[in-house]
Order: sequence, then structure tokens, then C-alpha cells
Amino acid sequence: MISSGKRQAQVLLVSVVALCAVASANADPGSVASKEAQAQQVLAQIDSIDRSLGAAVEQYNLANVRLHKIEGDLRENKKQLTLARKNLRLSQRSLAARLAAAYTSQEDNSTLAVLLGSTSFEDLLTRVETINSTSSQDADIVRQVRSSQAAIQRNRTALANAHEEQQQIVAQKAAQKQHIESQLAERHQLLSSIRSEIQRIRAAEAAQQRQLAAAAQARLASQSQPSVSGVGVGASTPEGSTVAPPNTHGGVVGIAMRYLGVPYVWGGASPRGFDCSGLVMYAFAQIGVSLPHSSYAQFNMGTPVSISQLEAGDLVFFSGASHVGIYIGGGQFIHAPHTGDVVKISALSGYYSSAFIGGRRI
Repeated sequence: MISSGKRQAQVLLVSVVALCAVASANADPGSVASKEAQAQQVLAQIDSIDRSLGAAVEQYNLANVRLHKIEGDLRENKKQLTLARKNLRLSQRSLAARLAAAYTSQEDNSTLAVLLGSTSFEDLLTRVETINSTSSQDADIVRQVRSSQAAIQRNRTALANAHEEQQQIVAQKAAQKQHIESQLAERHQLLSSIRSEIQRIRAAEAAQQRQLAAAAQARLASQSQPSVSGVGVGASTPEGSTVAPPNTHGGVVGIAMRYLGVPYVWGGASPRGFDCSGLVMYAFAQIGVSLPHSSYAQFNMGTPVSISQLEAGDLVFFSGASHVGIYIGGGQFIHAPHTGDVVKISALSGYYSSAFIGGRRI
């Protein structure tokens, strides 16, 4: 993936140079329109890097979620292994005490001869089980010993498997991190050629975002359940679809909107910076709902809802669940789009409509 990304970066850089050459030959170099056209064309190409980068970030986040679970499993298995070993020692002492009692009380000599003739601990357990005169006490002791032995073996196997999976995921994370950092470097190199134009475009977009935020705040204040007009094809539930429970987390929208303008930071999940799943996780945590820091993992949470049934507070997913946002009503959602951008409001139309793969009600 990295070598392909580098080739892509080289192609894009050639495009930038070509665009500049065409502009200097056919237009006034100082022309604002010409420079903006260059910037828009390069930005359109950079979009493909951003989408690939967003997917890589969420794969990295998913690896972190899996690693966290494995670490929890390791701790639990170690605790259970310690407990099983302790139980085995107790059972062995009980068995030894039982044999000593049988010897000192001069029980049937044939029974003692069978027991004392054991060649190993396992042989002893087998002999105790097969003696017809074995008491319920003896049988209980043997069951305890065998149960502890089985538990030890299970936990040893689980620990070995968890350690192996842990090593695999750590290696995956390292490769994903290298890929992300490589793409970030390529992206920075491309953007540096049109930085002044980018700043102007961002200023215009920031003004538009302020208007969208004001409209969304007014809508939230005027109605408890924002309209879903302009999103789907109707209000009826498609035949065979899941009927979602009532949405009780609409208040998360107001919380998420506090962070409009916060920069995108891959792996970020705080007001210092968010990636897409980090914003969702952080906002829901403020209302006492725990979600994993991964769009892929979040896609398995809650209940599915169709695009026509979306309500404020539902999660919306795009591009194979590599991107997630929070629906705010009115055909819009809030999200942390990608590197170089900020938490913003976008319309569930155009690209996002075509990339939409489903909603989830938490």
C-alpha cells in the first residue's frame, strides 16, 4: 500500500507542476481565479488520499480495540490460572490427607495395596476412581483435582493463543502506523504547493460552517425531534427491516456541536483533537454511554436504522464503515472528516449519500 501511495503522490505532484505550467502559459499568474482553479483540482485529487487515510486510521483504531480486549483476556486468564493452581494444591493436600487417614485407620488392606501401588499421580487418581469401595468423599476429591488440572490446561492454552494474537496485532498496528505517516507526508507535500489558496478556501468554508451551526442550533431549540426531510425516500419502514427502539440519545447532538472547529487528529478522542470515531466515542461518553474507539466496532453497536428513519443522535456510517458521524436532523450530520480538516457539519447528500452504508441507533 505504501509503494502505491508514493506512486500516487508522484503523479499528483506532476499534476500540480503541469497545472502551474498551463496557468502561466494561458492566464495571468496573479489571477485569483486561476490559482483557485489549481487549488480546487489538486484538492479533488487529495480527497482520494483523505478517504484512504481515514480508512487506515480506523483500521488502526480497531487494532487498538482488539488489543485492549486481548490485554483484558490475558489479565483474566492469568488470574484464573493462579486460582486453578491454588485449587489443585488444595485438592492434592486433601487427597494426601485422605490416603493418610485410610492408612492410619487400617482400612481394607487390598484397597490400600491398590492405592499404594500407584506408579504416578495420574495412576493414583485412576485407581481411586475405579475402586468399588471408593467413598463419595474420595470421588469429590478426585473430581476437584481433575477439574483444577483441566482449568490449568485451558488457561495455559488461552494465554498462549492470546499472546500469539497480541503479537500479530502489534505487528499490524506498526504497519498501519507506518502507512498512515507515509500518507500524511505525501499529503503535506501536495498541500504545501497551494497553501495560500487553501487558506482562502478554508476561510470561506468556515463562514459557511458558522451559518450551518446557527441553523442547527435553532432547529434543536425549536423541536425535540428534528426533521429528517431531505434524507430518505419516505417515512415508511421498508419491508423486512429492523424496527429500531425509540431514540433516547438526541441530547448527544448538542454535546458534539460544542466541538465544531476542533482539528482532526488521528487517534484523537479529546477536545484537543478528534478522529471520526473518537468524536463519537467522546460525545457519547458525556451522556454515560460507552462506545469503542473504532468506526468498524461502533458499526456493530445498537440497532440498525434505515436512512429514512434517522433521528438526531443516530450514528451514520460511510464507505464500508471506515467513517462515522452523528446525525443532527435536517438531512445533516456532524463529524471529524479527515486530516487537515476540523469537526464540522455536512449534508447527507452528494458523496455522503452515495457512500452511506447504514445508520445505528445506540
